[in-house]
Amino acid sequence: MESSSPSVPFPLLQTPVESNYRACTIPYRFPSDNPRKATDVEIQWIDVFLNSVPSFRQRAENDTTVIDAAEKAEKFAQRYTEILEDLKKNPESHGGPPDGILLCRLREIVLRELGFRDIFKKVKDEENAKAISLFEGVVKLNDHIEDEGKRVENLVRGILAGNIFDLGSAQLAEVFARDGMSFLASCQNLLSRPWVIDDLDTFKGKWLNKSWKKAIIFVDNSGADIILGILPFARELLRRGTQVVLAANELPSINDVTYLELHNIISKLKDEKGYLAGVDMSGLLVANSGNDLPVIDLTNVSPELAYLAADADLVLLEGMGRAIETNLYAQMKCDSVKVGMVKHPEVAQFLGGRLYDCVFKYNEVVN
Repeated sequence: MESSSPSVPFPLLQTPVESNYRACTIPYRFPSDNPRKATDVEIQWIDVFLNSVPSFRQRAENDTTVIDAAEKAEKFAQRYTEILEDLKKNPESHGGPPDGILLCRLREIVLRELGFRDIFKKVKDEENAKAISLFEGVVKLNDHIEDEGKRVENLVRGILAGNIFDLGSAQLAEVFARDGMSFLASCQNLLSRPWVIDDLDTFKGKWLNKSWKKAIIFVDNSGADIILGILPFARELLRRGTQVVLAANELPSINDVTYLELHNIISKLKDEKGYLAGVDMSGLLVANSGNDLPVIDLTNVSPELAYLAADADLVLLEGMGRAIETNLYAQMKCDSVKVGMVKHPEVAQFLGGRLYDCVFKYNEVVN
């Protein structure tokens, strides 16, 4: 089952004619390439998805909501592998030529056809529970930073540290399964600045001298990412009087948080007065983005999100899928931030950075 929502363009995206919008950041092929022969970049990225098949098969095997899960997980692995190998031989097969969006889409289609709806649910629930128990302490650490510029930087570092909980990366899935991940250790171990794209100092300056009336934040993963990274940042915006809309997936994909899960998380974090660690939450909304993948094409969002975004003056896209592998160069009609951690060596190579490097791209629109 795919998203049931009709799709409309995100209203703050400069029209494709104005900005030549392409959702995928990395060009997999050019018009001059032979349409019947896979490019080197296509093969490289097909291999990235091939390398992730074992971890997805293992998650599917352990899905207790699906009858004969082990057998169906093996069918998933075989079928998706065959599709990827087909694309290597003929890039026009299976709706190609392939890019990051199509490769994600095909994986989800195969999983859903076999009855797998949310193979990461168990680990998402576990990580959400851990992060909820740590939320108050993380917020207190931020609140104790009196210098506002330093506090903002600490909040951004929290977003980046939380974003490492990404089971779509084969390497990180292996590390997570073996060692788990510590949010505070991740904060301390971020690669040193300057990052591969680093507009943080400019953003800090604008933060101190500018007030946004409404922010749309496209969120990414469950666990530390949303709870210890994004929510403290959103809370700080709320405290400044900014209305905040958190846009989350309609349907599960990898360990991304869905809008229904996000509603549940917030209900557990807020107190009886409806406050989030002492901050009024009446200005916080959770929206269904209409998306069902770990990447996003901003020409296809839900009408609900489009309506809520119409008068926003800040857009933040978070995570490798939404802010780096797609939409890094998307031009907005308002101020925008793209923030995430680089978790594929292929992306690091494209950007000229390091594996686990950070991206903080800020664009101000002067009216």
